[in-house]
Amino acid sequence: MAARFINLDRQTPMFLPCDLRDWVPEEHIVHFILEAVEQIPTDQFRVNHRGSGSEQYPPGMMLALLIYSYATGRFGSRAIEAATHSDVAVRYLCANHHPDHDSICTFRTANEAAFRAAFTTVLQLAQHLRLTKVGTISLDGTKIQANASKHAAVSYARAGAMIAQLELEVQELMQRAQQAEAREIKEGLDLPAELTRRKDRKAALQQARQVIEARAKELAAAKRADYAAKQAARQTQRDAGKKPRDRGPKAPSETPDPKAQYNFTDPQSSIMKAGSGQHFEQAYNAQAAVDQAMLIVGAQVSVAANDKRELIPTVAAISPVVAGEVTAVLVDSGFYSEAAVQAVEQNPDGTPTGMTVYAAVEKSSHHKTVADLLPQSEPPLPGPIASAKEKMAHRLKTKTGQQLYKLRKQTVEPVFGIIKEVLGFRRFSLRGHAKVSLEWVLVCVSYNLKRLFTLKNLAQAV
Repeated sequence: MAARFINLDRQTPMFLPCDLRDWVPEEHIVHFILEAVEQIPTDQFRVNHRGSGSEQYPPGMMLALLIYSYATGRFGSRAIEAATHSDVAVRYLCANHHPDHDSICTFRTANEAAFRAAFTTVLQLAQHLRLTKVGTISLDGTKIQANASKHAAVSYARAGAMIAQLELEVQELMQRAQQAEAREIKEGLDLPAELTRRKDRKAALQQARQVIEARAKELAAAKRADYAAKQAARQTQRDAGKKPRDRGPKAPSETPDPKAQYNFTDPQSSIMKAGSGQHFEQAYNAQAAVDQAMLIVGAQVSVAANDKRELIPTVAAISPVVAGEVTAVLVDSGFYSEAAVQAVEQNPDGTPTGMTVYAAVEKSSHHKTVADLLPQSEPPLPGPIASAKEKMAHRLKTKTGQQLYKLRKQTVEPVFGIIKEVLGFRRFSLRGHAKVSLEWVLVCVSYNLKRLFTLKNLAQAV
């Protein structure tokens, strides 16, 4: 018996249904996003009050368009504009309007306050739905590529060598110009243009070295408090008759590292190790604080290549909506420093904040022996002269510490995996630390709404 196929007729006009909502199911995430955006205060949006003769797109629609686009893996303004024509859900969201890519990009860069208000509103919505689990918070960072190539960067040492080379070339060009003028002959080179190009390049390289030098001074200033704390701890050990085990911390230096980089496309981005240290990328260090429901409750972006100084700012970035409920903060060894832990656990007046930091300061094997699987007794308390790091190691070995720290790999690490693999967000579209921070908030809002939509459906299915 011959196979029967459906007749495809693309010549006859094909009409959409009278109501576009018939093509967008009631359980579609676009409805959830629109309802959430309606709760965001409109006074947070930046609107062109002077007017330009044309009607403006409603800010709520533009924000919902960005959130839905980021939640579905569209990040470029041109890709979002194209979706207003090709994606039925986007056409419904925009009520069949088509904002151009320039309007989308301008709205995205001009409404940081609106994005942060959206972040707060989404967490309030999560609390209203009783979907947050805030008591224990996990912190981590991930490298997100900058909108710049690492090949557009120069090191501090290389910039110095290039400046010296350019100075020699300028001298040579000046001599050739003088010789050509004296002999009244026409030089084959466009000497004024070549001189200008080298002078401009020299100025750019000098600026790069100045920025690297300023960064080195800032880094040294930030390290001094931790250095002083470690020196004081070593002195306490000596006073107690205990010899320190190591040579002690190295005093912070303001001298720039010869390999320190400056990128001409996005000067505030940095060369960072990525992919478990297997390769280097021109990137930013995106930080997130995640609760047990895998909702992002705090977000910030750092230009530092590691997490050593990110514990305090990432805890400070936790939204006030949930900050008062945080009792435990889980971090890996990359975040640990005595000064940072003390700043999180104690107020400036010495009173406790109510938060306890659990940092894995010792390496542990992934393999579990038979003895590890058996019930463990509480480890002995550290001695009175134990260092802060030894006390932290003891805290992680307690039953409470072990039970809490297991939650970390089940929360924050999967969140970064979803953002990068499911949403597909691996590269910032904007440049500069301020704009990148704004975009990271937008990513986190989009992720949170997508996560809330999933949690809400799961709760209803139970």
